[in-house]
Amino acid sequence: MIDKVFPKIHKEGYKFLVIFGFVTLVLYFMSSFLGLIGLVLTIWVYYFFRDPDRVSINDENYLVSPADGLVLNVGESDGPKELNLENKKFKKISIFMNVFDCHVNRTPCSGKITEILYKPGKFFNASLDKASEENERNYYKISNLNGEDIIVVQIAGLIARRIVTEVDENSELKQGDRIGMIRFGSRVDIYFDNYNPLVKMDQKTIAGETLLAKK
Repeated sequence: MIDKVFPKIHKEGYKFLVIFGFVTLVLYFMSSFLGLIGLVLTIWVYYFFRDPDRVSINDENYLVSPADGLVLNVGESDGPKELNLENKKFKKISIFMNVFDCHVNRTPCSGKITEILYKPGKFFNASLDKASEENERNYYKISNLNGEDIIVVQIAGLIARRIVTEVDENSELKQGDRIGMIRFGSRVDIYFDNYNPLVKMDQKTIAGETLLAKK
């Protein structure tokens, strides 16, 4: 129960808590009302950077969600040109994370990261389709235990200004392991083949737990 009320937070959050806490104290000495606003924002920052433990199915017949959020799109798409996969068709699911969602991202499958590619870009609203091609983003190519490529793309949003990566190329991962986070509102796209989607548009997902697709 205590973990639900006071969840552990991601290491990226501590400096923001210190900053917001200090500003709250300054505002409080200026005005109790401004101090209250600062306190509310500090509490929001705490919960934004929450990093709860998740329990994955640990079954390679499934892909689990890489992000908490709302399913924006389920369909087919060319692969990312940045990874030279533009001539291959993939199934693609896009998940939008608003500023109240947990922003820690996880691998949808067990396997090895064969490539990580960072691409600087713009900061359009992450819910827009053009965000997938024009916003700041980070690509992870993951070879699952069957040797199939699963692509996860972290996409910065309108407010987000930094994508945090917690793994390296050649890292061996278990399904549901943390791979990084995006700060303050963003989106994650996942490309895959040989699986059939299990989610639909406007469905809420939980990173590491919601079953996205099945063989």
